[in-house]
Amino acid sequence: MNFYRRLHLNIVSCVLRDFNSKILSPMAPIEESKRRAAYQAVDDFVKDGMKLGIGSGSTIVYAVHRIAEKVKNEGLKVICVPTSFQAHQLVVSNNLQLGNLELHSELDVAIDGADEVDSNMTLIKGGGGCQTQEKIVASCANKFVVVADYKKDSKYLGEQYKKGIPIEVIPMAYTPVSVKIKKLFGGEVHLRMAQMKAGPVISDNGNFILDWLFPNDIADWKAVNNEIKMIAGVVETGLFVGMANTVYFGLPDGTVKVLRS
Repeated sequence: MNFYRRLHLNIVSCVLRDFNSKILSPMAPIEESKRRAAYQAVDDFVKDGMKLGIGSGSTIVYAVHRIAEKVKNEGLKVICVPTSFQAHQLVVSNNLQLGNLELHSELDVAIDGADEVDSNMTLIKGGGGCQTQEKIVASCANKFVVVADYKKDSKYLGEQYKKGIPIEVIPMAYTPVSVKIKKLFGGEVHLRMAQMKAGPVISDNGNFILDWLFPNDIADWKAVNNEIKMIAGVVETGLFVGMANTVYFGLPDGTVKVLRS
């Protein structure tokens, strides 16, 4: 067995072990809220014959599990386009049909999580470093559906999520981009550093990630997003403005709150 095959099997085993530990043991309220939000979103939106974008993060684990249940129990045929290495492994480990944007550039629905959602359904995404792929896949979908727990539901960005807005940048540009963002909008910009290796976090695209701790007086996120994206060296931001069609929040009481654009 070659190295890459062993690596693939080890990663799939880890994903399944982590997921099984969650579904086979009593759920913490936060995990149960994620599960309820993800299950309702899948039940409401996923139909036979669809091409689906599969997001990244802990809540998406439950969405993929529900999709796999429906495929098995209802005979649904769906194609899943992942947004990250993690999402790819989830699709494969649940025996779902894997697709890509080269073959399926128009998707019916993309389902993804969020780090925070404000009252206008503007999102912060990219805590896991996958915002560029996530935004590409979401932009290819007719419907973009977000699933999250109640801690992600905020009146304004930054109310609960304190880690800032992720910005993916070309490595050589991270310092000038940081300086320009601070001059334009204020706040602090930090290069995201890795936890288990020396040096910065490297995205799936081979780039660096900046985390912008923005001031609390920003109102026009569309204008801010557009201006940041015009800075040379910026690949993509974790601001998702005007993209989400429906957001599902699992609540502590077992119900699900739904926002629609």
